[in-house]
Amino acid sequence: MPPTAPPTVWRGVYVAAALPFTADRAVDHDAYAAHVRFLAENGCDGVCPNGSLGEYQTLTDAERAAVVETAVAAAPEGFGVMPGVAAYGALEAARWAEQAMRAGATSVLLLPPNTYRADTESVVQHYREVAAVGLPVVAYNNPIDTKVDLTPALLARLHEEELIVGVKEFSGDVRRAYELRELAPGLDLIVGADDVLLELGLAGAVGWIAGYPNAVPAATVELYRLATSGDPADIARALPLYRDLHPLLRWDSKTEFVQAIKLSMDVAGRRGGACRPPRGPLPPGTAERIVRDTEAVLARGYR
Repeated sequence: MPPTAPPTVWRGVYVAAALPFTADRAVDHDAYAAHVRFLAENGCDGVCPNGSLGEYQTLTDAERAAVVETAVAAAPEGFGVMPGVAAYGALEAARWAEQAMRAGATSVLLLPPNTYRADTESVVQHYREVAAVGLPVVAYNNPIDTKVDLTPALLARLHEEELIVGVKEFSGDVRRAYELRELAPGLDLIVGADDVLLELGLAGAVGWIAGYPNAVPAATVELYRLATSGDPADIARALPLYRDLHPLLRWDSKTEFVQAIKLSMDVAGRRGGACRPPRGPLPPGTAERIVRDTEAVLARGYR
């Protein structure tokens, strides 16, 4: 059972922080720590190290642990750290949750088992193992990549057993938000894809695990606050901002999202840089489009 904890340790804008590498492809911990501090200074509420944007699949165990430790050490007081603890098996995921707890993380983000199309009971047991560690668990529903769909009914069961406190919803189906509220009204809905932020904000989301704040944190944080305030006047202000940012936000739902966001960071004067294999450079036409769209956003004064 997750411990009682302030809901701010998983609510708000949590950035799936991109991971910088040195020229020889080692993790650049100094640059990563500086990026964590930059996000905090620009109004974000926390970071999610070791997500896909953090290229955790390419890290050694030692590197993965050190990234969490770097994020925690760099985080100012009140700034949350929610490491991804995805692993092939429940026991391994639980070990990563234990490592996150020892490092001082405030919550963890957990995919379902993704080695095969796990059945319902296997998924529930997976979450039981990790919840037993003691940190609040935010489920991550990404049926596109994992082939395991955390349906509203399944999420309601996980929440009823007090195994999860929220869900990062990445299915792209905004209709699920309403069914989820009916079945599990106490479960926190967290936006999982940048390009449905406004839609899920209107549906009652209380958090956003985000990609593009890596490049333009102030503008995207403002967009989140407007989209989730519940004030019709704020929604009216959010819509033109959402339209201006959407050419970038939609890259978060594409296969090349890591390279795209890192490239936008470079254009915005942040440290993005290259990815580790198997993610290689973007095709020239794709890169040119991202540069053009990022420059357009910056030209409008968004930062």
